Amino acid sequence: MNAAPADQIRLLDVQALDVRLQQLAHKRKALPEHAEIESLTKDLTQLRDLLVAAQTEESDCAREQTKAEQDVDQVRQRATRDQQRLDSGAITSPKDLENLQREIASLAKRQGDLEDVVLEVMERRESAQERVAELTERVSSVQSKIDDATARRGAAFEEIDGEAATVTKEREVVAGSVPADLLKLYDKLREQQGGVGAARLYQRRCEGCRLELNITEVNEVKAAAPDTVLRCENCRRILVRTSESGL
Repeated sequence: MNAAPADQIRLLDVQALDVRLQQLAHKRKALPEHAEIESLTKDLTQLRDLLVAAQTEESDCAREQTKAEQDVDQVRQRATRDQQRLDSGAITSPKDLENLQREIASLAKRQGDLEDVVLEVMERRESAQERVAELTERVSSVQSKIDDATARRGAAFEEIDGEAATVTKEREVVAGSVPADLLKLYDKLREQQGGVGAARLYQRRCEGCRLELNITEVNEVKAAAPDTVLRCENCRRILVRTSESGL
């Protein structure tokens, strides 16, 4: 394949722009905010699970407290009625009187036990409420950090994408001035060779594979016509000659 030396030089410009696009794509993918957001999101998920568990515990305690208070109220009402019966003097039978007094004493003990249960449940509920408040604050804090990291990532995306758009337009212009067959070969090699399809020959060294040409290869390059499109014998990339090729 033949191409004017100037066209081959422009191919290096296309390569430089393609390398820049690769760098921008890598930079976009490797932004530190990605890992930061991923880590924070995991933390947030765990905190939300803990919060749901704490809220469930608080809700269970609330129902348990209501039930215990209702039990205390029922016992208190029954004890009040028994005391009223006792105070009314309507009970005259010594045995009935003794049974009633025994029941009042039993209800008093029962009420005391139930009130202890209420206090224990209230303490657990208060602890659960404190846990809910703590976790709610932590969830809010982590969410704020995620929002901040997301905003920073978005700003970075905007900057990178803006530069990529500019480089892409420039690449289109420069590539448009390169002969179609040469550009096609370059694109094919670039895909095969990890993003580098053309390399400069600098001081007898291919900048694609970083290997120096041997004397035989140097003589072949010297003998080649200026418009001959050369290929590196080692990496097979297009080898572009410049004034710094050392020939």
